[in-house]
Amino acid sequence: MKNNRLENNKTVVLGLRLPIGLFVLFFLCASFSFAQVKTEIDTTKIRIGEQINYKIKVEADSLALVVFPEGQTFMPLELVEALDIDTTKQDAKFLLSRIYKLTQFDSGAYTIPQQKIIIGKIPFFTDSLRVDVNTIVVDTTKQKLFDIKPIIQVNKSSSTWWLWLLGVLAVLALVAFLLYWFIWRKKPLTEEEEIALLPPYDRAQLALKKLDESQYLIRAEVKEYYSELTFIIRKYLDEKVYDRALESTTSQLIARLQLLKEGNQIDLSKDTIKNIESILRRADLVKFAKSAPDMALAEMDKATISKEIDVVKAGLPEPTEEEKLLDEQYREILERKKKRKKVILTVAISVFLIIATFVGFGLKYGFGYVKDTIIGHESKELLEGEWVKSEYGFPPVYIETPRVLKRIDSPLPEGAEGQMTMTTFSYSTMLDIFSVTVNTTTLKTPKQQAQTPQTDGEEKTPTFDLLELSEAGIKGFESKGATDITVKRDQFITPNAAEGLKTYGTLNIKIPNTDRFIGSEYAFLQFGNDNVLQQIVLTWPKDDTYADEMIQRIIDSIELNPNEQEPEN
Repeated sequence: MKNNRLENNKTVVLGLRLPIGLFVLFFLCASFSFAQVKTEIDTTKIRIGEQINYKIKVEADSLALVVFPEGQTFMPLELVEALDIDTTKQDAKFLLSRIYKLTQFDSGAYTIPQQKIIIGKIPFFTDSLRVDVNTIVVDTTKQKLFDIKPIIQVNKSSSTWWLWLLGVLAVLALVAFLLYWFIWRKKPLTEEEEIALLPPYDRAQLALKKLDESQYLIRAEVKEYYSELTFIIRKYLDEKVYDRALESTTSQLIARLQLLKEGNQIDLSKDTIKNIESILRRADLVKFAKSAPDMALAEMDKATISKEIDVVKAGLPEPTEEEKLLDEQYREILERKKKRKKVILTVAISVFLIIATFVGFGLKYGFGYVKDTIIGHESKELLEGEWVKSEYGFPPVYIETPRVLKRIDSPLPEGAEGQMTMTTFSYSTMLDIFSVTVNTTTLKTPKQQAQTPQTDGEEKTPTFDLLELSEAGIKGFESKGATDITVKRDQFITPNAAEGLKTYGTLNIKIPNTDRFIGSEYAFLQFGNDNVLQQIVLTWPKDDTYADEMIQRIIDSIELNPNEQEPEN
């Protein structure tokens, strides 16, 4: 059997499964005619490690059971992979084919043995084939030989996210410490605060002791001495007897004491009231009439005030349980007010720090970026995430995307089976506004569809009108409800010099199951090569800077290899 090199299938994108689908269909019709069992091999000469595509074709009745070879039946060649059986129907018969990928890692001449195929209960055998495996010749005059390089230690690149986390935690800890230290911590009491916490009697006695230690009388400051002395007795009376003792005149205060005595609200003698009145009036003369009593009298007045304070204390009635309860409630109210003040101060400082931080980062990086970082933005997360660079379809489209494109089923039009193949890979999100789709469609050439020559003696290769396909894409958008479509077209050249057509513009996309439209942008790139059409379709939200950056990065990463061939299926 004569070995014929099998031309590889090429793929053409006729349809794109997108938020807004695009299908462009071409048809080629031809008849297939095979012998009952045939074999094909793409080459009889390979280099060490390269693979051979060995294909077995079977024509059988629709009811016949066909069993293909399984396992390592191709020794001395090694079976790398056995592809799935491809089945097509022609009239009342089935055409089955299967490709086996074979290789060999030693040079020499090898023979692929006969392979046994069972159709029904009848065995059929293929012809044996000779394959030459050649070594790779190295010209040492041009390419020098070097020793194997030693193993070297490579520092693994690590992310620094934990440093940022430690920094944030350190700042939060510092703020918490400062709030605790200056607001919530129980600070040591000052002397004034300790005195203020003493009972009124103890404060009065302490004040008299300090007055005794003062040098008012030595410096002949009698007015200051009597002012301090009368303040002590008035303050004590204000807190324990009459709550207006400080602002009352001497006459008013004495009248009030007399009234309380007569009403049995306080047990005071006439001598006590008379002594207090005498000292208060003498103090009035010193303060207002510039009287100057001698030092001995001043000392005696201080002793008298100390004695009368004891008398007043003894004459006060014991507080009732209700009064004690009211005092306790009052202290609790004061404590709650103090705690509430601390809470309000803590919240105010925290809010101020948060606002100050937001403003600071906003001035440096932009308020929109900071807001999206804190609240979250799907486009931003995709842009700053880990991207994937891969190849899709055949011939492959090399493209970098924020997520792996998933293969989806693209239904072929009725009657197109056997005339074309189509593969579609897509990713979409954000209510299907941001989407990336790669679609490859291959029309089978006349040579692939029939081994017999054409009636006109020529083999025709399909060609594509990219402009016409571009118009069909715009109509596809309109058929899905898109409105206000603007269209621009430019020549597009990939980094590896593959030329195509870029169609782009703006449109309003209708959200499924609603009456709402979202302003969006689109771009689809089309490349036609012989019988292969490759298309990359992109849609994204309008006025989204993160999506704009993603789309530009995706477009810049596109590369094609139209000369790469795929084995025939």
